[in-house]
Amino acid sequence: MATTKQLLSDLVSGVSSVPSNYIRPISDRPNIDEVSLGNPIPLIDLQGLDGSNRSDVVKEIGQACQEYGFFQVKNHGIPEEVIDKMLCLSRDFFHLPESERMKNYSDDPMKTTRLSTSFNVKTEKVSNWRDFLRIHCHPLEDYIHEWPTNPPSFREDVAEYSKNARGLALRLLEAISESLGLERDYINKALGKHGQHMAINYYPPCPQPELTYGLPGHADPNLITILLQDNVPGLQVLKDGKWLAVPPISNTFIVNIGDQMQVISNDRYKSVLHRAIVNSNKERISIPTFYCPSPDAVTLPAPHLINDHHPPLYRNFAYSDYYKKFWNRGLATETCLDMFKITTSNP
Repeated sequence: MATTKQLLSDLVSGVSSVPSNYIRPISDRPNIDEVSLGNPIPLIDLQGLDGSNRSDVVKEIGQACQEYGFFQVKNHGIPEEVIDKMLCLSRDFFHLPESERMKNYSDDPMKTTRLSTSFNVKTEKVSNWRDFLRIHCHPLEDYIHEWPTNPPSFREDVAEYSKNARGLALRLLEAISESLGLERDYINKALGKHGQHMAINYYPPCPQPELTYGLPGHADPNLITILLQDNVPGLQVLKDGKWLAVPPISNTFIVNIGDQMQVISNDRYKSVLHRAIVNSNKERISIPTFYCPSPDAVTLPAPHLINDHHPPLYRNFAYSDYYKKFWNRGLATETCLDMFKITTSNP
């Protein structure tokens, strides 16, 4: 038993083919040749958000949310040094000896700091080509003591990064709130005490990337996601039924709408499917920050967005209920929004 490797990166070092439990059925493979490289997702300059042309930037954000569910941001105010430290530290963590990394291992999705692999090893049939460290980071003082202490600057550097990511998330939520015609602080107030966690995703080189995924197509269960990625491509977004590659641009973030935002906006903004493909000769790091309601917060369509022409499409629910269902269902079903829809046959 001692020889069983629990993490992908330890299992596959030196393999020349993909182990069978990572191979997708033929109908569900990346088909990399069919991926579109045209029309990249919008790149929005956030510099104007604090100035006189705020309304133009808000409009751009609203359009991107409506048409793509995804956009990139530059001039976002997060120092390049903070970004570089976060990427270096993440790589360093996954290059630590196995015994050191495994101190953080758990297959319990409800654990607030844990290293694991794939998506949910307890429920899935085909594994994903990824290891990840998932940590909760708001309120910081509640979680920082659980975080790894190796590399030595981990807690300090990740805390600095997560504070910056939170600041950016809050600015974007105000702009998105305004773009929906709501009060600037509406979404902020709808999140209870707020929640924030992040995943540090590590995708090792894969000998046959056409057979597997880093992560298959899925929508995010949270409110918005702010993604930092290194310079190795891998992210793809579904647009008009076609997968669109999102090439990395250094010192930018990718932002996407999650399921809770789709509910609050009453379907004006959609939570869009996206996936990660892997690379035959390069490892890849991606770091999504998931900004979400606190577990006890109740999500519902914003009353201002409901009228005779737009009846409410979702019932009220606690975020903790949604999140549990998301993890239990796994990524095989892509999204679990349909479980919370109001159906006409309901009594």
